[in-house]
Amino acid sequence: MALANSIEERTYKFAIRIVKAYKYLRTTHNEYVLSKQMLRSGTSIGAMMREAKFAQSRADFVSKTSIALKEANETLYWIELLHDSEYIDDSSFNSIHNEANEITSILASIVKTTKENSEKYDKTEL
Repeated sequence: MALANSIEERTYKFAIRIVKAYKYLRTTHNEYVLSKQMLRSGTSIGAMMREAKFAQSRADFVSKTSIALKEANETLYWIELLHDSEYIDDSSFNSIHNEANEITSILASIVKTTKENSEKYDKTEL
């Protein structure tokens, strides 16, 4: 499944960016609380997609991908809060925020499409 590999790779690279942002915020701004929340949710996205890769069923896949979507949305919150509290400059914010938005949109699309396909599949079994 090419799409799953693509989102898995993309969320892994995003997690690396989040780790680097966390290290920067910790060392440069002595910011530990908000950045730790961003680190937790931002790295969880890729971890959930890695789990979804070996889901036991479509429902399990949707569940794990939905959790990744929720984590992506939470990460957007922490990125916005760090920016608005002036820990992240505009340039860095725009870059990482855009990537988080794109990942969120992709995950939402995967969840929606998988649910729709599952409903069609369930109806054809009857």
